[in-house]
Amino acid sequence: MNLKKAIFLIAIVAVAHLSYGQVREESFGAPDPIKQVQVYPNPAIEFLSLKFEAPQAKKVKLTVHNILGNTLEVETEVVDEHEIKLKVKELATGYYFVSVRDEQANLRGTYKFLKR
Repeated sequence: MNLKKAIFLIAIVAVAHLSYGQVREESFGAPDPIKQVQVYPNPAIEFLSLKFEAPQAKKVKLTVHNILGNTLEVETEVVDEHEIKLKVKELATGYYFVSVRDEQANLRGTYKFLKR
């Protein structure tokens, strides 16, 4: 197991007490990422939508990880300037994480979702 996966697994254990929802990344002076991103429906069956309060959706970088920390390729669609849909239909049932990054809007967050 490499260091990146080990750190990711430690993060999973640290947030195991959270129900469906978000994994916080604290950054002082920056807006709370949880208030800036809505992730729905959760649990998801075919699509997972991410709606952004401030950043433009086409500038946001998304990364999806399985529970083991492996990066997965997931098809995305920019719905409008504040929303992105992830096609999760092909994913196996289970928990996943989607990391959201937009350096211009100072947005960083990791969100847990369940694929049914």
